[in-house]
Amino acid sequence: MVSTPEFSIIMPCLNEAETLGTCIRKARTFLEKNNINGEIVIGDNGSTDGSQEIAVSGGARVANVSERGYGAALMGAIREARGKYIIMGDSDDSHDLLRLELFVEKLREGYELVIGNRFKGGIEKGAMTFLHRYLGNPVLSFIGKLFFNIPIGDFHCGLRGFSREAIMKIGLKTPGMEFASEMVVKAALFNLKIVEVPTTVYPDGRSRPPHLRTWRDGWRHLRFLLLSSPKWLFLIPGVLLFVISSTLFAILLTGRIMIGDISLGIHSMTYLAVMILLSIQLISFYLVSKIYAVNQGLIPVNKDFNKIFTFFNLERGIFVSIILILIGLLLTLKLILVWNDVHFKELTDLPTTFRLLIPSILFLVTGFQSLFLSFVFSTLGIIEKQVRLPE
Repeated sequence: MVSTPEFSIIMPCLNEAETLGTCIRKARTFLEKNNINGEIVIGDNGSTDGSQEIAVSGGARVANVSERGYGAALMGAIREARGKYIIMGDSDDSHDLLRLELFVEKLREGYELVIGNRFKGGIEKGAMTFLHRYLGNPVLSFIGKLFFNIPIGDFHCGLRGFSREAIMKIGLKTPGMEFASEMVVKAALFNLKIVEVPTTVYPDGRSRPPHLRTWRDGWRHLRFLLLSSPKWLFLIPGVLLFVISSTLFAILLTGRIMIGDISLGIHSMTYLAVMILLSIQLISFYLVSKIYAVNQGLIPVNKDFNKIFTFFNLERGIFVSIILILIGLLLTLKLILVWNDVHFKELTDLPTTFRLLIPSILFLVTGFQSLFLSFVFSTLGIIEKQVRLPE
């Protein structure tokens, strides 16, 4: 081993005494066979079965990681690694550590993240459960591709290589199994060069069940994808709901809608008004969450998002809010005049009065909501100071 290796092969470990030694031997054989200056680093998560001693005796270095979790163990090993490039794999003997040539080749070509694709390389019998192979992985990979426009077919393959410098820059944070999704998503958001290579996966060599928990870890992956994409979580549902509900609401202002024998009237208007308010809240949640994510460095600054705040500022927000409130007040005044016509007694013409009452409430609530949201955006400091692209 040299003091500044070109490659570091890292593995997370939590009580993997049965298979860890085999994995280290395979990794070392690959490095020696291909004349690669490299090292092996084990991110140990507090093993109590002698895994650390096995790692040291096999010539690997051990990074002791106190925070529990797959992602935490890997990040500990990444920080400890000295190689320019890192190849990560599991320590359960399921990954083909003797055939890493494609990962090495692509990294040397300049790709910053190289991901194995088990569906292209081969899944040996018993290597992946039916649920993972035909539901969990395909569905989560589809969502990842849809949300982030990433041409990756196997989001959760644990065998992958990357530039240490590039991965350290994107700020990976999740400690659990969702670390695999976070790496791909953030690599795409920060415009790293990504490529897939085929790889074969084998049944792991352990006699005990894996640490992976299907539903719990599947939900953690899905949760991360949703939280990392305010656009799909808030904006797209909000815009669709606003367009549909406001269109129907405007039609109902002029009279009933008849769909066959079904009649939509003022009661439907009430629900549509609530859906319009909900849609505005969803769009507001998108803006707030996007601002927060940019300020925290979770996602990079986006030029299109920047344009929003070039146009929108506190003063314009207040102006629009006042217009909405005034419309609501005018409609309220008109309703009061109708009430005055019956000497402030009970209004009996409900279709007419509710077509004034519901929109007046809608405009008033929307106006005040917009007013306070304008101050929220300004308070976050994003409009004038934070959302600025580097010079």
